[in-house]
Amino acid sequence: MSSLSESGLPIEPVYGPSALSGWDPAEKLGEPGGFPFTRGVYPSMYTGKPWTMRQYAGFGTAAESNRRYHQLINAGTMGLSVAFDLPTQMGYDSDEAIAAGEVGKVGVAIDSVEDMRVLFDGIPLGEVSTSMTINAPGSVLLLMYQLVGEEQGVPSGKLTGTIQNDILKEYIARGTYIFPPKPSLRLVSNVFQYCHREIPKWNTISISGYHMAEAGATPAQEIAFTLANGIEYVRAAVASGLDVDDFAPRLSFFFVARTTLLEEVAKFRAARRIWARVMRDEFGAENPKSMMLRFHTQTAGVQLTAQQPEVNLVRVALQGLGAVLGGTQSLHTNSFDEAIALPTEKAARLALRTQQVIAYESDVTKTVDPFAGSYAIEALTDEVETAALELMARVEDFGGAVAGIEAGFQKQEIERSAYQIAQEIDSGKRTVVGVNKYTIDVEEPYEPLRVDPAIEAQQAARLTKLRAERDNVAVTKALDEMKRAAETDTENVLYPMREALAARATGGEVSHALRDVWGTYVPADAF
Repeated sequence: MSSLSESGLPIEPVYGPSALSGWDPAEKLGEPGGFPFTRGVYPSMYTGKPWTMRQYAGFGTAAESNRRYHQLINAGTMGLSVAFDLPTQMGYDSDEAIAAGEVGKVGVAIDSVEDMRVLFDGIPLGEVSTSMTINAPGSVLLLMYQLVGEEQGVPSGKLTGTIQNDILKEYIARGTYIFPPKPSLRLVSNVFQYCHREIPKWNTISISGYHMAEAGATPAQEIAFTLANGIEYVRAAVASGLDVDDFAPRLSFFFVARTTLLEEVAKFRAARRIWARVMRDEFGAENPKSMMLRFHTQTAGVQLTAQQPEVNLVRVALQGLGAVLGGTQSLHTNSFDEAIALPTEKAARLALRTQQVIAYESDVTKTVDPFAGSYAIEALTDEVETAALELMARVEDFGGAVAGIEAGFQKQEIERSAYQIAQEIDSGKRTVVGVNKYTIDVEEPYEPLRVDPAIEAQQAARLTKLRAERDNVAVTKALDEMKRAAETDTENVLYPMREALAARATGGEVSHALRDVWGTYVPADAF
């Protein structure tokens, strides 16, 4: 009797040759580093060097986060990943009334290029790769980073990293949007164009399924809705006049890794295959790099438990292994205490050590795509691919990702899956160790990391000082020029935005100026 996967697909107790009847390895697999990239985007994968080991970090002030980054680098982190607080994510300054109580809580507060300078003090931006989890104001934080790099004497052509910059998934699953979809897509296209000209090694977007998965999406839904969003971004960029091979090589993706290892490995392989064919067949991409689905993975925060939190170390190790077996290009492993609070220094170090054990003590890095040809994995890959393609076709029936979002399709599908998962946990049908099975009567005490509430006042004082010392006439002039560019249909707003930030305009001031032109997005179901 078969069981069901997270996507509702059958998993048979035994697989054999009949599971792959008529299966053509040349068509389905190809060679590692070759179309359709099922076996990985690089010929040697981890046999030459491991994936980039990132640790997502950021809290409180820029100075506090800077200290944590130095600790992670000393522990062997190969890339930084910045978490921003909620006001920064929503385009508000720390001293605005709406930001009260949220400054520095879920990430670092960055109000201006002054804060960005402190955040990366002593960190050579020409040598590290930095990922920034920022969406609606992604262009703002990218330009601040570029300005700090220039202050360090680093040519923009040497800067490497990623901004998430994926606004469509915010409308679906997360909610940190600012502007309506149409100007938001324009801003994304402007970033593609700007980075092609000015910061050529930067990954201009991280098209994210992670947050949809955290909201309850199944593996098939995660890749289907993520790739549908990717198609929408490519269409918008091509419509703006960009050549697909000029920007597609810098696109990247962001997925979750759950504890259901077999389907997760199949999911990653299916996603690569679908994207390669979409880019070649729909968009006419000719550069193989335009067809490569390169992705970052983060272990599943939603599967972490506050009960018996040390068990999360086991979950994260299993999830991280699945990401590696699935061929990720970079990986963040969650800290075991993240279901309780921001991770402590020790917990963050243990999370990094988990990746290092997989990379240097296991043998999974000694061969490329070790599951290739497995009856079970290849059958699951085909089934996940079919399920994802069916969902992508339903999105297309609406007219694409934006039209589907406006109709509420993706959100409703994910909410249905989330409700089913909650019911299964509540009924005991789905086992969560330490929560509904193998529980203990008394939890051991745990002292979480706490953010100093004085941070809000400190940030407000920094902003007061900034506005008193800068040339406010120059700031106003620069913001007005940015607004004028935003009112056109063709100008790239990042160039005047950069001048405004260089004049020390704040992130909130830039976002408010664009709100004046583009308005804010209010979903239909908000009424």
